[in-house]
Amino acid sequence: MRGRGAARGVWAAVGLAGCGALLVVGCAPAGGPGSGAPAGSSPPAKGASPSGGGPASAGASAPGPPAKGSVAVSGEVAKGLESPWGVAPLPGGDLLVASRDKGTITRVDTKTGKPTEIGKVSGVAPGGEGGLLGLALSPSYASDHLVYVYFTTESDNRIARLRYDEQRAPGQQLGSPDTVFRGIPKGLVHNGGRIAFGPDKMLYAGTGETGETGLAQDKKSLGGKILRMTPDGQPVHGNPEADSVVYSYGHRNVQGLAWDKDKRLWASEFGQDTWDELNLIQPGGNYGWPDAEGKAGKPGLIDPVAQWKTDDASPSGIAFAQGSIWMAGLKGARLWRIPLDGTKALAEPEAFLQGTYGRLRTVVPLGGDKLLLVTSETDGRGTPEAGDDRILSLTVR
Repeated sequence: MRGRGAARGVWAAVGLAGCGALLVVGCAPAGGPGSGAPAGSSPPAKGASPSGGGPASAGASAPGPPAKGSVAVSGEVAKGLESPWGVAPLPGGDLLVASRDKGTITRVDTKTGKPTEIGKVSGVAPGGEGGLLGLALSPSYASDHLVYVYFTTESDNRIARLRYDEQRAPGQQLGSPDTVFRGIPKGLVHNGGRIAFGPDKMLYAGTGETGETGLAQDKKSLGGKILRMTPDGQPVHGNPEADSVVYSYGHRNVQGLAWDKDKRLWASEFGQDTWDELNLIQPGGNYGWPDAEGKAGKPGLIDPVAQWKTDDASPSGIAFAQGSIWMAGLKGARLWRIPLDGTKALAEPEAFLQGTYGRLRTVVPLGGDKLLLVTSETDGRGTPEAGDDRILSLTVR
């Protein structure tokens, strides 16, 4: 039982926190105010190093975040959403939200909470963990009004862009998909799906190995990878291998991408039975799957910065805010905070909102101490209650 009912009427300061070790995760109550922000576009903190997103020098400037943080739920932005997945903040503050199972994109008025369906993405074939997944706005959205989507078809996973015309009637405001990249393996599970533009204005995508573990180590396969491409879907000069969009490999299922203040790329990854992972991504790096799960210490393989028992996390979206990575947990039904000291965890991860809102899918950075948190109770694996699914506004520290 999640025990969510009582929490839903309390928006001032919810701080159900727990402590989590890197190797052994245990939860204990804590609390305090916090903050939050939306995900899915390219906020100023997101980006990659000039070479494309690998580790950059941390410098010796601002002090790091506190070892103990806090989260306050400051409001409910929207409710009654069906299988929400990707979220993209629009200029002016409203949100675009993808429905995985309906294949539609809805605009949420963040002042009133009113949802308005703007259109359906043609070609989406929902099934299992596939469907309409990640959303991102073009780096030139102010002039081109292009929305990028990652979605499952009958034959593959692909990335397309659609023009959003606000002058047309609701439900008919999306143009036809212009496919920029195709051929990513699809499956009932492990479709990846998160996309984001880095500060280099290149498009990054997290993919999964669809349950075929060998794909993760096969550099010729697009499964079990992080991909880096131009907005037109072409390999980027400076990628690890010429004429390839593969940026890192050896991943099981990547559903979270975020950049820290020094333009280092971080990714969350589903483990199998033992360890979920938070990884610092290096261009050309091998992250071990299926030869390693969690911290294996094997030559040639990159260990995660933090890991969790799979019952405590099953991570999806992540965001960077206030010096920490904030990670949504699906099976774990909690929000994890990982305070950073450059390329390392400054302290043990902390768990917040444990069981309060059920499964958590996406975290969106809004800038400063504000985040948006998207629940995932209507994805077929949750136990939805009246009003699910929701987007919550958070204040974090």
